[in-house]
Amino acid sequence: MARNGVEIRGLRELIRRLERATNGELRREFALWLEATGFQFLEEIQQEIIRTQTVDTRRLLNSFDKGDGDNVWSITDRGLTLEIGSNLSYASYANDGHWQERRFIPGRWNGHTFEYDSGANTGMMLKAKWIEGTGYWDSALLIFERIFERALERKLQQWLDTF
Repeated sequence: MARNGVEIRGLRELIRRLERATNGELRREFALWLEATGFQFLEEIQQEIIRTQTVDTRRLLNSFDKGDGDNVWSITDRGLTLEIGSNLSYASYANDGHWQERRFIPGRWNGHTFEYDSGANTGMMLKAKWIEGTGYWDSALLIFERIFERALERKLQQWLDTF
């Protein structure tokens, strides 16, 4: 999954100066707020996966959560960094699109749904074609950037008023 970032000019310097004035209390406040915004971004990604009907399994949806091996979640306190993503190999393919190769998939049809079964003698043949991506990550990032900008302005004003 591609890593994207939001750069705010002067933010580090402002936080550094406020931190000196508050004996580090602002740093702790900012770290808590940053983690909360990370959870908000995860929620936006999950909502976009659902809205765009990206997959009908929950593996991709659940890969955007904090705490298991398929997740990328990193918060660094001193560097003020938050990384969010998925280690699933197909997460970027579902977002960006990809070429599907011609191949046989073993399994069974139950009505209109196909169930994969590696030991089945029956199955389906996939044809080579371009699978369009849904852009769930890109949409979530655009939504989050708008939310983040307003939330940061409010939070900075709150911190300035408090400290």
